[in-house]
Amino acid sequence: MAATSQPLATLAAIEALQAGGNAIDAAIAANAVLGVTEPMSCGLGGDLFAIVWEAQTKQLYGLNASGRSPRGLTLEEFERRKLRYVPTTGPLSVSVPGCVDGWTELHQRFGKLPLARILAPAIHHAREGFPVTQVIAHSWKGIAPAFRQKAGFAAVFLIDGRSPAHGETFRNPALAKSLEQIAQSGRDSFYRGPIAHELDEYMREVGGFLQYEDLAEHKSEWVDPVSVEYRGYDVWELPPNGQGICALQILQILKGF
Repeated sequence: MAATSQPLATLAAIEALQAGGNAIDAAIAANAVLGVTEPMSCGLGGDLFAIVWEAQTKQLYGLNASGRSPRGLTLEEFERRKLRYVPTTGPLSVSVPGCVDGWTELHQRFGKLPLARILAPAIHHAREGFPVTQVIAHSWKGIAPAFRQKAGFAAVFLIDGRSPAHGETFRNPALAKSLEQIAQSGRDSFYRGPIAHELDEYMREVGGFLQYEDLAEHKSEWVDPVSVEYRGYDVWELPPNGQGICALQILQILKGF
């Protein structure tokens, strides 16, 4: 079974299974397509968390593929700007993107299909275009005003200065190119190759702190999931820095009612 928020992503997962892939191949394929078709919610610039049950060994694995804060973004910098919290948008909100390394870790440990085959649907939809679905079109329209003036946003994510409408075909050839580089050269193209250098250059232009060295040193972490018993069931989540621990705390509270 595959379930996502966008039909093309679900189809990519199913096609991966039909091609002889496993659940990990399918999950990566779906995730990559979502980065194309739902760019306001996920993508190559984001993080990845995964809990994997391997039936053969009866073992549960946890992967924390979230990125660290740039080394140059210090507490003193926030104090100098009189900021008590990290902004939710803009250059100061950017941490090292962990998604691509997360794909690699999952694929190397559990995957069966070649990475190029797994990423093929995402590359196709980015280059050839896809019809924007209703809920995603609504969300896209909602975030467009806040980001319209951000460097490069309108050129990539808007059509004639507006967000794509429900049913309208949207293309992202630049993303197709990036995905192709990852498919051909693996994670190093993103963290140590051309994409890393472009990210470094862009962040310098917009006053950000993410640098090439931050990308080059990034690595995901395999972690032990944590659990609580809830009414006869063991419920598992990843430990912090993710928010799964909050779900376990909520369940512990609910046991009292």
